[in-house]
Amino acid sequence: MSFSSYQILLKKRDGGILEKDEIKWFIDGFTKGSVADYQMAAFLMAVCTRGMNEDETAALTDAMLYSGDVLTFEETSVVDKHSTGGVGDKTSFILAPLAAACGITVPMIAGRGLGHTGGTVDKAESIKGFNTEITLKEFEELLKTKKLAMIGQTPEIAPADKKIYALRDVTATIESVPLITGSIMSKKLAEGARGIVMDIKVGNGAFMKNLEEARVLANSLMNTAERFDRHMVCMLTNMNQPLGKTIGNSLEIIECIDVLKGNGPSDLTELSLELAGSMVHIGGKASTHEEGVAMVTEAMSNGSGLKVFREMLENQGGLGDVIEDYSLLPQAKCTTEVPAPRDGFVSGMNTRNIGLHCVDLGGGRHVAEDKIDFGVGFTIHKKVGDKVIKGESLLTIHHNEDQSEIVEGLIKEFTTVDYSFSDAETKADPLIYEKDIRWSK
Repeated sequence: MSFSSYQILLKKRDGGILEKDEIKWFIDGFTKGSVADYQMAAFLMAVCTRGMNEDETAALTDAMLYSGDVLTFEETSVVDKHSTGGVGDKTSFILAPLAAACGITVPMIAGRGLGHTGGTVDKAESIKGFNTEITLKEFEELLKTKKLAMIGQTPEIAPADKKIYALRDVTATIESVPLITGSIMSKKLAEGARGIVMDIKVGNGAFMKNLEEARVLANSLMNTAERFDRHMVCMLTNMNQPLGKTIGNSLEIIECIDVLKGNGPSDLTELSLELAGSMVHIGGKASTHEEGVAMVTEAMSNGSGLKVFREMLENQGGLGDVIEDYSLLPQAKCTTEVPAPRDGFVSGMNTRNIGLHCVDLGGGRHVAEDKIDFGVGFTIHKKVGDKVIKGESLLTIHHNEDQSEIVEGLIKEFTTVDYSFSDAETKADPLIYEKDIRWSK
């Protein structure tokens, strides 16, 4: 049977249901280059606006998964975590070494920033020498001998997703349940994970704006995991304010090291331990979630998680001394404080805008070719529920000398748009809204 890009695009544009073979043909064609970037961009927009049913989503995931190699491991304690992305979302650097310290093999295939959200690979590359472009063979060997490795998307693993991922970032087609499902699950299944822990962000800084949307995505992901006989945990977590106290690549690496030392902010520490505990549980090293959390908490307290983190850096060419000397990480040359415009309590934060401000400073990308400035970003001093006094610093902007005009604009945005204030004390939303676990049969 012959297909054409035009007919497939027309069918989906008009709300039609695509057949499995049509989806496979289109994805294979894009991977091999016979379907052009502009045609894939049109396909992504059609899916984003028209949606896909469960069968189409399954076909899309399968086509992306089998567009490259699929790893397999004999052991069952191979577990990875994935987040749908948020602002200040940096838990991977904490939970992965903690879980590995407890006997879990953690194959991390990480991505770059998408829109207003930071990327794990971008943050990792702020560490001098750290190489996320190791070969698939090196990745497998590190996992077998060291239990932990991190790579960016490779030409071998879900190559269709690698190409599609870059297009989604710059074509406003990120917020789509079928596209998110296909992207996440093709990578996680291809890397050989037997268990998957999902952190689905919910709120004004997330792609899922409310719990209803997040539950739809969670169900789609868990259905896919069940279809492939995988264990999965889905947590729906708060992204109505940034996670932790830093935004920006090297700033977030420092904060993660602080958490591994037991000195990090409470929200980032709590969520990292909860996610890592779930990894240890579904990986079979703990009989309950609570036991898993206790195990990773001990790995943090006794320093074994930090030791594994350093080993991961050095195994992949990174400078392990950054653990003791933060000055070895990229740093912006200037800092500017953003003063509170009034007395009161912080009642809300426009998290998505704050993430975009970091992109404007150079901490993310407007277009795929943009280079990242690893040192810029924000240190947050006041979050939802905190009391403020007029003139007190809401946050610190880390910037460069030639960015004074941008900084002036950011100060205005932060004090008039991105922070909301009230006279009455405000309580922040829960850190974790819901948690669900689905064991494969």
